[in-house]
Amino acid sequence: MKIATPEAMQALGKRIGAELRVGDVVALIGPLGAGKTELTKGIAAAFGIEEVTSPTFVIARSYRSNPPLIHMDAYRLLAGANPIFELEDLDLDAEKAITVIEWGGELVEKISSDYLEVHINRDSDVREVSFVGHGARWQGFSL
Repeated sequence: MKIATPEAMQALGKRIGAELRVGDVVALIGPLGAGKTELTKGIAAAFGIEEVTSPTFVIARSYRSNPPLIHMDAYRLLAGANPIFELEDLDLDAEKAITVIEWGGELVEKISSDYLEVHINRDSDVREVSFVGHGARWQGFSL
């Protein structure tokens, strides 16, 4: 699917958010500036969260909503000596929330075997977005 504007990326996030439930994990895969945080803003909007900022410097932000939303940026975790240990140190309760992970890489599988990968390719101003579902929960997912 092609996405041409930040507003369209947020609208896509809102559509994804409408499909999410407690315990779901979404991994956002794409280069710097692809629109991962814009997509997360849309997901958050589906739960009434009005302001979302990138968690780059704090690694994870938790938003109080129903259900709660955890927004992680795993870039710095993956650069660490022991990213799994650092992930456990965050003490996030992903089973009781929706978790969106930017730069998730192999960390996603440590949180859940059922997760949705959202791939955002940025070769021009237009982004190409595709989905890869892992586990029974996301088998055959499409919008």
